[in-house]
Amino acid sequence: MHIKDTIETKLQIFQPHYLQVINESHKHNVPKGSESHFKVIIVSDEFQGKMPVTRHRMVNNVLADEIAEAIHALVLNTMTIEEWSARRGVTNNSPPCLGGSSGKQT
Repeated sequence: MHIKDTIETKLQIFQPHYLQVINESHKHNVPKGSESHFKVIIVSDEFQGKMPVTRHRMVNNVLADEIAEAIHALVLNTMTIEEWSARRGVTNNSPPCLGGSSGKQT
């Protein structure tokens, strides 16, 4: 199973209204076909009344094995349905790659 699929499956625990897992590895200095850099957009009632750092910890706890073994970078957009609606489905861009060990910016 691909890491992207594993992330999607595990995050179903939050019963998301919306979930998108984007493999952004191609934007980084990694071999073609890598699954190491991800952006997750998740909208869930489970985040109601919780600060962003708490929401991120919740997601990180669910993905602890993947973070320890395979995921190098994880950008999280964790929202309630109200926040998602207010933003009209627009999320922040992931930070640019600084080139990792290659020393050049991509």
